[in-house]
Amino acid sequence: MQKKPFDKYEYYTRAVQSPDVDVEFLTDTYRDLRKKKPSSMREDFCGTFALSAEWVKFKKDNVAWGLDLDPEPLAYGHQHYFAKLKPEQQERLHILKRNVMIGTPEKVDIIAAMNFSYFIFKSRLLLKSYFKRAYAGLKNDGIMILDCFGGALCEEPNEEKRKIDEFNYFWDQKSFNPVTHEALFYIHFQRKGEPKRKKVFTYDWRMWSIPELRDILHEVGFKRTTIYWEGTGRDGEGNGVFTKTEKGDDSNAWVAYIAAER
Repeated sequence: MQKKPFDKYEYYTRAVQSPDVDVEFLTDTYRDLRKKKPSSMREDFCGTFALSAEWVKFKKDNVAWGLDLDPEPLAYGHQHYFAKLKPEQQERLHILKRNVMIGTPEKVDIIAAMNFSYFIFKSRLLLKSYFKRAYAGLKNDGIMILDCFGGALCEEPNEEKRKIDEFNYFWDQKSFNPVTHEALFYIHFQRKGEPKRKKVFTYDWRMWSIPELRDILHEVGFKRTTIYWEGTGRDGEGNGVFTKTEKGDDSNAWVAYIAAER
């Protein structure tokens, strides 16, 4: 039987994303901090905007905005996500090919910069400018939610392999510069019976620490930042459960969220 064509965005979603789980986390976090439910969300660096599509499906009055400059994932999202929404859901989803520095016409309850996307800003000046624009794009009781990662394993070349159904996913850290905290990452995939498809996705980032991020967020006006730290399962890996804390564990690799309140 002939295998279906290789779809890099499908495999990325299956390996990396959980839009339904993320929507619940965003909603629960806002409700935890603001004691009410959010209805509007902006997804910065949205790519295929799977999160935004899931947001408008989650609640009948939810509105989402998605911003990205790359036409390829945006076109994919329109074909595979937007087209499958009901007409009234499509009316509540606004996808713009636009720089995140410009923002959207309407202010929102939540701005989400997920999958470490803002790590593309390598200078403090640029990152601060982005956070300042995000602050301006939020309602008075809005929050910005960022994910971040780190640990000793993220400061040296290494490759993680994970089997997912019929394919293998590889997270490959090629380099790390301790002077600039710049790091180069690749995602590879390998389907059963096929050679490894190398460098399907490439990420040239600066590794920002939680203290650095919190300092800049506070400098641009956010009143309070809260850390949600991922717990560890019996296998020593992250368990996908995030809890508020001011003390993370000293693990080789960790993932956390920062919620910044306007």
